Formats: sequence, structure tokens, C-alpha cells
Amino acid sequence: MAEQRNTPRSVRLGTVQETLLIPLYGRALESRKAEAVLRDPAAEEMVDAIDYDFARFDGGTSLIGAVLRTHLFDHWVRGFLSEHPDATVVEIGTGLNTRHERADNGRARWFELDLPDVMEVRRTFFADTPRRTMIAASVLDDDWTAAPLAAGGPYFLAAEAVLPYLSEADARRAFDLLAERFPGALLAFDTTGPGMVDTQDGHDALSKVEARLRWNCPDPGVLEDWGQGNRLLASHTFTTLPAEVYDGLPAEYREMIAAMTEMRLPQVEDYWFNLLRLG
Repeated sequence: MAEQRNTPRSVRLGTVQETLLIPLYGRALESRKAEAVLRDPAAEEMVDAIDYDFARFDGGTSLIGAVLRTHLFDHWVRGFLSEHPDATVVEIGTGLNTRHERADNGRARWFELDLPDVMEVRRTFFADTPRRTMIAASVLDDDWTAAPLAAGGPYFLAAEAVLPYLSEADARRAFDLLAERFPGALLAFDTTGPGMVDTQDGHDALSKVEARLRWNCPDPGVLEDWGQGNRLLASHTFTTLPAEVYDGLPAEYREMIAAMTEMRLPQVEDYWFNLLRLG
């Protein structure tokens, strides 16, 4: 990370972009626990350095949910890089994520994409390196793919907590662009169904910000029909995490997941984490 100043800095972010502060705070809190799902000292430093009312998100379970989602995506990226150590990872809507710090293998190329206002903040904490490049653009822009394409594949694309904030039409545009430019790539992303979308005004984190989920996708399987050759490799909810991820969680989280399984909450059961091979 870049050198930090001691005075907390204010950040100016767009409505949807503000939501990046939720998983950032979740990772920082998690990292400080004695028994943690992940360690993220960079997130701790960023929360301390940013002048923002993070405490508005205290008390809910969504911060833990954001950590579990990130942990699963990290697991997928590490697995991919173990098979393809010289691959290229593209973080779409990277926010202030620190997956590079947690999952980099010392050989892969990383590209981190987000909107200009986010990148302005991100560049106060991180700098480009020969293997790590930040790109200020929207996933819907046509020209951002040039740099990762020049680096070569194979490709792992991660779009965490990004696509549900788009309209369905824009989500389709994003999938079409990614499939056209990165055929055969793996894409990790989350989808939300009606149980999540319809209850977001009472959500313990989303109710504290202005951004709202827009794309309603109750069945991730339909995404195989969005592009010729698309293949859905995995879909998980919080209550159906892969065994190799679930078994490594602290006991309190396994107990929490067991309780959620019994409750069958719609906002849990139709929030999916997906791994798709683009046709």
C-alpha cells in the first residue's frame, strides 16, 4: 500500500460506489478477530484512514456475509492460479478490495477496474506495479479490455457485488462484452433474486445507503442461455457453501449458517455466488 497520512481523509463517491465501503468495513472487522475467516491488514488501515461513519453498519450479519462472499471468491481465484500460475486476473468493480494482497501467487498479472471516482480513492492507497494495473472505466465501456487482452490469458474475471446494481439490460451488455473479449474465461459473480431485492429497504446494510439492487435473477441457470457456450460451473448460497470452504470456517460461523439453513430466509436462499465459464 502507498504511504498513509495520519489525518483521516474524506471520500466522495457516487451512490452505488459508496457500497464498496460495506465489504471494506466487514473485512477490517473480521481481520481484527482472534479467529478470523481472513486477514486483511490493508482493510484495517484503510478504514482507519477514511473519514466515514462506518459504525452505521454495526450490528448486522451482512458484514459477515460480505466476508464469506469474498472468502469464496478468494478460494476460486487461488484454485485457478494453482492450475494457471501465469494467468491474468481481472477485478471488475474492484472498489477497495485487496484480493491481490490475499491471493497473489507472485507470477499472475492483475487488472483492477472501477469507475473514476473509485480509482481516485484507490490510488491514494495503492500504486500500479509491473504485474498490477488499475483501470478507471465502467465494465460497460468498450475499450477497457485492451490492457488485459494484451497481457494474455487464461483469464479469471471477478465481479463481486457489482452486477446486481445494474439493470438487467446493462447486465446483459456486460455479459456480452465479457464473452466477446474473453471467451473461455472464468467469471465469478453474485446474483440476487426477489427475496433480496424486495426486502432491501429493511436490509441491515443497504438500508443505510441510497444505492439499490436492480437486477433480479432468481435462477442463475438462465445465464447459460445468455451466451452460446456459457456453462455454469457452480452456484452457492450462504447455506450451501462448498465443503472445502465451509469446513474451514470458525465454529461460530458454521453455527450461524446452520441456523440460517433452518430459517430458510428468502434473502439468503436466493442470493447466489456463481462461477461461469464464458462461451
